Amino acid sequence: MAEQPDATMEAARRPDPNEKLVKVFDSEEESEAMVVKGLLDSAQIENNLASASLLQDAFPNMGGMIILVREEDAEKARGLIAEYRQQPGSDDAANEVDDDDATEELPARE
Repeated sequence: MAEQPDATMEAARRPDPNEKLVKVFDSEEESEAMVVKGLLDSAQIENNLASASLLQDAFPNMGGMIILVREEDAEKARGLIAEYRQQPGSDDAANEVDDDDATEELPARE
């Protein structure tokens, strides 16, 4: 006869509809929100990416995105997001000019 799953294991898998969710991230850019969602997913922090605007159906891609996590995971999630934002090259790499790629200035003809 097959074993019955443990009641506590089954209860842990079911979401609690009354669970408090906390906003840990918001962005006007959907792509940035997707990167942060991936960061939280890789850290095994359950999260929900949602539209920040109720008018999203009428005006897609306007209003930004938010990420919600369980209240008990909020501090860890915020720490990961802060660490991600402090990484060198996250925003500045695209704006910096590499000396190897710079063109040489040629002397003027006389």
